[in-house]
Parts: sequence; C-alpha cells; structure tokens
Amino acid sequence: MDDLKTVQCSDEGRELYEILQSPHIQALLSSHDSIARLDYEPVLPPLPEELPGDQDAMRIVCLVKNNQPLGATIKRDEETGEIYIARVIHGGLADRSGLLHTGDLLLEVNGNPVEGLEPEQVIQILIHSQGTILFKVIPNKPQTTATNSSVFMRAMVDYSPQQDWSLPCPDVGMSFRKGQLLEVVDQTDGHWWQARRLPTTSSCAGLIPSTSMLKSKQREQWWSQPLPIDTCSAVCAYSVSPLCASAGFRRSLRLWRRMAYRGCRLSCSSCYSCSPHSTSLSNPYEEVVLYQRSPQENPRLIVLVGTSGVGVNELRKNLIRMKPSLFKGPIPHTTRPMREGEQTGREYHFVTRELFEYMVCNNRFLEYGLCRGHLYGTSSDAIREVLKKGRICIIDAEPHSLHALRSRKLKPYVIFIRPPERDVLRLTRQHARILTSCCSCRDYEELEEASGLMEMKYRQLFDRTVENGRLEEATAELLSVIQEAQEEEQWVPAPWSVPEDSETSFLT
Repeated sequence: MDDLKTVQCSDEGRELYEILQSPHIQALLSSHDSIARLDYEPVLPPLPEELPGDQDAMRIVCLVKNNQPLGATIKRDEETGEIYIARVIHGGLADRSGLLHTGDLLLEVNGNPVEGLEPEQVIQILIHSQGTILFKVIPNKPQTTATNSSVFMRAMVDYSPQQDWSLPCPDVGMSFRKGQLLEVVDQTDGHWWQARRLPTTSSCAGLIPSTSMLKSKQREQWWSQPLPIDTCSAVCAYSVSPLCASAGFRRSLRLWRRMAYRGCRLSCSSCYSCSPHSTSLSNPYEEVVLYQRSPQENPRLIVLVGTSGVGVNELRKNLIRMKPSLFKGPIPHTTRPMREGEQTGREYHFVTRELFEYMVCNNRFLEYGLCRGHLYGTSSDAIREVLKKGRICIIDAEPHSLHALRSRKLKPYVIFIRPPERDVLRLTRQHARILTSCCSCRDYEELEEASGLMEMKYRQLFDRTVENGRLEEATAELLSVIQEAQEEEQWVPAPWSVPEDSETSFLT
C-alpha cells in the first residue's frame, strides 16, 4: 500500500488501493498476521543430531496420538527377533499420515530401543505414551501394489473378536452379526481383512477373518460342539406357515409339515445352520451390490416369513384382497382328482402322479408333501407365471425354502413378520382369527420364543422386518415396504446383477 501511495498508478492500481483499504480486507490481513505469530501444539521434538550417512536407511516419524489408536499392528520375526509393522489399518491415524507402511522395521519408540522386546512390551510403551510419539524405522523396500477397491458383503454368520484367540490384535477387531452389511476395504492379507460396518460414521476400519479363515473357524466350532437337535426341533415345530392360496391345500400342507418336521428330532441333516455343508458354513460372506429394478423387468417376488400364529397368512391374504390387480399367489399342483366345480389352473394344477414325481426329481417344487394319499406342492413355474404377467407374486414360505427361491430371475425380497410385545399381542389376538387352531394351544411366551429363535437363525436372509401388531397397520407398512422393494435401490447378491443370458439354470 505504501508503494501504491508513492508511485503514479494506473486505473487498475488505484482500484487495487481502494480494495486494500476496505475494512474487510484490513481485518483479514490483521487476523492473518496475528495468527501467524502464535505457536500451536504439537511442538515436535528436534530430530536427532546423529543420522546415518545413508539418508534412505532410516526414517524419523512423528505422530500425534489424540485419544485414538494409531491404527497399525506389529509383529516379531521369529528368526531375527526384529519388530516390524505387520499391517496399517485403513482410515486409521498411521494410514492418514502416510508415514508408516507395512513391512517397515521398527527400531525405537520415543527413544526406547525395541530390540529384544516382545510385541506386547512395545504395545505397553505405546499405551502409556500420550501426545507426540516418535518412531525410528527402517522403511520397507517400495513395492508396487494394486489399489484395493471396496467390496460390499453381507455377513451370513456372527463374529465376535473378543472370543477369537487367534486375532492378531483384539483391540482392532470388528464384530458383526448375521445380515449386517460390510464394506471390505483391504483383502491383501490372506487371513485377516479390513472392513467397516454399514452404515458407519467412522473412517477407521477393523479386522475381520477372511473367507478361508472364517470357514476354518466354523468347521472347528461345528465339530467341537454337540448336535443341537432340540433347537432344530423347536424351529421345525414352530415354523408352520403354509405357503399357497387354497384353504384346502393349506390345511393339507400344514398336516404334512407337522408330520415331516417330527423327523427333525431324529435327523438334523437338512437344518440350515447345523450341517457342516450348510450355506452359512461354505459362504460366511455374500458379496452384494446395489440394484434397482427397471420398469422392463418382472416384479420382484415378495416372500413373507414368520412362525405359525404370528399372522403371516392373514397378512398375505389381506394384501391380495385389498389389491387383487397388483398381488397374486401361485397356483399349487396336486395329484388328487378334480372335484365338481373346480377347474385346472384356477384352484390347482391337476397333474398325474408320474408328472408330479418327475417335477420333484427336477427340483421344480419349492415345497411339496403327501397328505391323505395325494401329493401337493408349489412349483417355481407357478411363481414365474404370476411374475411374467406383471403382477407381484406374494408367498409365505419356510426359512429353509429361501435358498431355493434366491435366484437372479426371482430376486426375492424377504420380509420377516415378528410378533409385537406381549401386551399388544394379547390385546390384538383376543378377538382376531390370527391364532389358528394348530397353534392356539401355545401361549404367547412360546410364540415370542419361537419367533426369536427363527430370527436368530435366519436373519441373514431377511431384507426387512415388520411387526404384526394390528392387522391394518401391519398391512399398510407392508404395502410401503413392498413399494420400496420394487422401486428403490436395494442390496442384492452380486450374481443377481449378471446378464440373463449368462445364467444357465433357474435355481442358483
């Protein structure tokens, strides 16, 4: 400004002088000068005077620990006894600083040599260190590594790092439950991945077992525990929610299910979570992608799941009754003779026993059974027929049938129907027909227990949960949820995004 006063200026110079004289600019410059004269923490310690001649042989790293973990794990080389950085946690302090890298050899921490120490002793030094931490490291040789892109997965099992003795550092382990969405940000380690739970507000990832690691843990746990026959029997006994439209067929299928599930007390080989060959054991994680149905695609199949007595069938019938042009149930198959007034393709698909058994051998039925000498079943063809006509096919199914339904062509949206609190349950069921004859002898406590057990075992397969307190309110909520499933983005298994011509079979 002094120069502008004394020098003969152009029009632009005079304009600049007026701008610099304005109160706002004067205040900005004054604030800048005041702040620039102040000292702020942290005050980094001076670098050691004696540094090795080879500048690349050693690095001095200063990090400020402000009530947060450093986000790195260390390991001891069994042969040399040296301590090195085993991994840098994605999003942690060390990762954000860009100063520590996997493989860096650790020499000192705050002036304390780490030679001869165990990793636990080094960790204790870090725990008792506050503020600025000075590391002396020998950098790892630069390696060209591919950039890791995030992969989104749904957890099919539960995991607790506090109960995992093999976790390198329990403090950086991340727990998750069945059905939770995980963003896997690093898979470079074959045993331990880095991931975040979704939705999350934390940028720092946690350690979770890789697929192979978790499979190994599950096999060990399964073989070391007794077979939970009573648990499976409880689920089988309380999971009687008929699947098809006709009242006669529903009664027949109820009888068949009750007889069939008694066999679960003798054999548990078909139980989802008890067999070592179950899907949860072979695939502890399921890769998922965001999917939004296009108007040209068939509607998504809607599957209602719940224990007997919770009102699944009543909700399904209420939806079809309210919007018959939008919702429809599949027409079941049967081998019984056609009765007067019935028409094939309306009440049932009447077929011969030979054709029915042929369809069974070719896995065409989602459920089937024998009652009073006749076979009954609901086929995948019947479901696809409803969807091809542009109507939303809505069924209620047993949880163990969901694996047969989960295919790219059907893209089922599974809604778990949960009973309300006991007081609401008792009030709403006093004069309602929701408690059917097959479960009216059970009290409300047993219904809650059965529902909780089913949700605990199968929640990884459920997309949403709806509480069925009052029928009208639950139906309205279901309508809203179904609309979201058809019109908004949803997380679905990654194979469902594969083009149709690449899928060779209907059931995956």
